[in-house]
Amino acid sequence: MINHNGKIYENEYLLEVSNRGLNYGDALFESIRMSNGKLLFWEDHYFRLMASMRIMRMEIPMNFTLEFFEVEINKFINSFSANKNINARIKILVFRKTGGLYFPNTNNVDFIISINEIESPIYSLNLNKYTVDLYKDNYVSPSLLSTLKTNNKAINVLGSIYASENNINNCLLLNTNKSVVEALNSNLFLVKGKTIKTPPLSDGCLKGILRKQILDILSSLPEYEVLETSISPFELQKADELFLTNVITGIQPITNYRKKAYTNIVAKELIGKLNLKVRLG
Repeated sequence: MINHNGKIYENEYLLEVSNRGLNYGDALFESIRMSNGKLLFWEDHYFRLMASMRIMRMEIPMNFTLEFFEVEINKFINSFSANKNINARIKILVFRKTGGLYFPNTNNVDFIISINEIESPIYSLNLNKYTVDLYKDNYVSPSLLSTLKTNNKAINVLGSIYASENNINNCLLLNTNKSVVEALNSNLFLVKGKTIKTPPLSDGCLKGILRKQILDILSSLPEYEVLETSISPFELQKADELFLTNVITGIQPITNYRKKAYTNIVAKELIGKLNLKVRLG
């Protein structure tokens, strides 16, 4: 079931073969967590989507307000489930209307909203073994575009295949300067003593919604020095702790990178504060 431009399709929806998102990756998306019927960090998602549309030179319709999307999401939820307190992953996909080759005939857009239910209404730590390695076949080229959630995700697809072929849970991506940027589906935080580092947006990492929330939480903890700074592969071996963040799974501690094992002390401290922020927000 999807919501396409406000119309609910229950059984079958055919995507045009000339769809620009399909042909050219001319599309943006937001993945939003819904907890007990509440959209988490909704304003941050909305404003990131609007800013991304401006960067992509898409025409933003006058009705694309915060309230408009809330209505469309709730209309869709009511069609999808009788449970008003649903826990779900909501995806908003915005793509330029069909027409043109690389140069579009129009900058007007269509949207699709889709939904997948998830189990828990709160964030919890997965403390099972979680291994990562560097993906070095392709590199992130740092730019404004690399910070956006677009359909141009070939490196993430190939990195995911590499991870599966090598029986690891995730890969860390490098940029063209050989700095560690992020994981395939998450932002990265590194802990060494009382210093916590995360790559800056200028290194090419995604402008993650949960990354922002974690930085906000850390700013209230004076015992830690928090730095948005480049991370070298060498630092991974020296770190006490590595953890990943994204808005759907929350905080994921990394247990192993090659032969190095890590603690999860900071991740355990932050998960409680994150759930408190969700509850109060």
